[in-house]
Amino acid sequence: MSSDPPHRPLPYAPRSDAGPSRTPPPDPAALLAWYDRHRRTLPWRAPPGGRPEPYHVWLSEIMLQQTTVAAVGPYFRDFVARWPTVRDLAAADLDAVLHAWAGLGYYARARNLHACARAVCARHDGRFPEDEAALRALPGVGEYTAAAIAAIAFDRPATIVDGNVERVIARVFAATEPLPGAKPALRALARTLTPAARPGDYAQAIMDLGATVCTPRRPKCILCPWADACAARRAGIAEALPARADKAPRPTRRALAFWATDAAGSVLLRRRPERGLLGGMMEVPSTPWREGAVPDLAEAAAAAPGPAAWRLLPGAVRHTFTHFHLELTVAAGRLTGAPTGPGALWVPVEALGDYALPTVMKKVARHAAAHAVLAAAGGPGLVL
Repeated sequence: MSSDPPHRPLPYAPRSDAGPSRTPPPDPAALLAWYDRHRRTLPWRAPPGGRPEPYHVWLSEIMLQQTTVAAVGPYFRDFVARWPTVRDLAAADLDAVLHAWAGLGYYARARNLHACARAVCARHDGRFPEDEAALRALPGVGEYTAAAIAAIAFDRPATIVDGNVERVIARVFAATEPLPGAKPALRALARTLTPAARPGDYAQAIMDLGATVCTPRRPKCILCPWADACAARRAGIAEALPARADKAPRPTRRALAFWATDAAGSVLLRRRPERGLLGGMMEVPSTPWREGAVPDLAEAAAAAPGPAAWRLLPGAVRHTFTHFHLELTVAAGRLTGAPTGPGALWVPVEALGDYALPTVMKKVARHAAAHAVLAAAGGPGLVL
C-alpha cells in the first residue's frame, strides 16, 4: 500500500479557514506516541513488543464486523478455547461453529470463517499469507480485512479503513461529502498517512483513536494527539462529520411461523438454504417473508409443514435485520402425519440449545413457550 507523504494532492481540500498555512499535517509519529501510552488491552491484541498471532487477528477482525468490541470479547475467548488454532477450526463441524457464533449475527460470516480456515490449511499449510492479494483470495476476506491482517499480523504498510478510521479521516481533513459515497476518497486520504514504520501499530492506533477519543458524539478533542492538525476542529464542525446520506426507511416483512410438535413434544426444525439470509441455519418453518399482510389461509396451508389443528398464538415475534423489520405470527399445533418439505428434523425442546438457531428463531421459541398452555388447551383451531 502507499506510504506517500501527507503533502500529496488530496481528493478533498480542507476548508479555507483551516488551510495548510494554519493547520499542520497529521503526524503518524504523534499518533504512535499516543498509542504507546494509551493503547487498549484487548484479548486478541499482542502485548507491547509481542508478536501478533495471525489466527487471532483474523478471527477478531471477522467477529468485529458490524459488532462491538464489548460483544466480541466473550465469543473470541470461547472460540480460541474450543479451537486454539486455525487447523482446529478447520476440522470443526460447521454446525458447531454456527452454534458458537449464534448471537453475533450475519451467519454468512460464520460459514465463511469455517471455509476460510479450511482454505488456509489446504492452500497455505495452516499459515495465513502475508500479502493483501493472497489474503483477499480467501473466503470471507475483503479489502478491509486483508489490509488489517497484513498490517497488524505482519506489519505490512497496508491501509485499513473501518468506521472509526473513516470518522477520524473525515474530521482531520474536513471532508464533507456524505457517506457512503465518500468512502473511496476517505480511503485515498487515509493512504497518505499510513507510515512505513510500525504500520501494524499505526493501524491499531487510529482505530483506538476513533473508538476512544474521536467518538461519534462529543469527541474528546482536548485529548487528541492530532487536535492541532484537525481541520474540522478548527472549523467547528467536528461533531457533524462524517456526513451521512439519508437512509431509506426499512420495510416490514411478515410471515406465519409454524411451531409444530409431535406426540413426544419434540419441535420440528428445518435447515435454511446455504445461500442467502441466515444461510445454513436451523429455523422454525414458516411462510415466505414478504411485505404486506400476514399470509392468508390458502398460502399458509401450502407452506405448513404438515397436517395439524393450528392455533394462532397471541401477539407476534418482532426482529430487525439490517435492511428490514420482520414480524412473525406464530401458529402452534401437533402434526397428525409425517412432516413435509426437505431438511425437517424433530428436536426435543430441552435440546434446542444444542442447535444453531439464529436470534429471531430463539425469539419464536420463547414466544411459543410463553403460550404453551394456550397452545395445548384444546378448543377450535385452524385445520390447514
